[in-house]
Amino acid sequence: MARIDRINEEVKRELSSVIRDLKDTRIPLMTSVVAVNVTNDLRYAKVYVSVMGDDEVRQNALAGLKSASGFIRREMGRRVDLRYTPEFIFTLDRSIEHGAHIEQLLRDVNKD
Repeated sequence: MARIDRINEEVKRELSSVIRDLKDTRIPLMTSVVAVNVTNDLRYAKVYVSVMGDDEVRQNALAGLKSASGFIRREMGRRVDLRYTPEFIFTLDRSIEHGAHIEQLLRDVNKD
């Protein structure tokens, strides 16, 4: 396993814990970190989050995460021993939703 992959997994695990502890009401309990991609220079990390709910809930959760990004970065700096604490860029991950849609389409085809 490459070094950057280990860093991605460690950041993902700790970030999930930090997000769970946030008190922002815009971020529902059903918010999970799907993947993290840290750049090679450790300056930025693209975080893919999955949020259960409608589009408004997802957008509110994303706004809550963006507004808490300073706190999240500080907490991650304390928890993960890296040369630099990356700046987090939060993106909605729709792969679970997409998979459910494909599964529904396959069920509909099999019925016919």
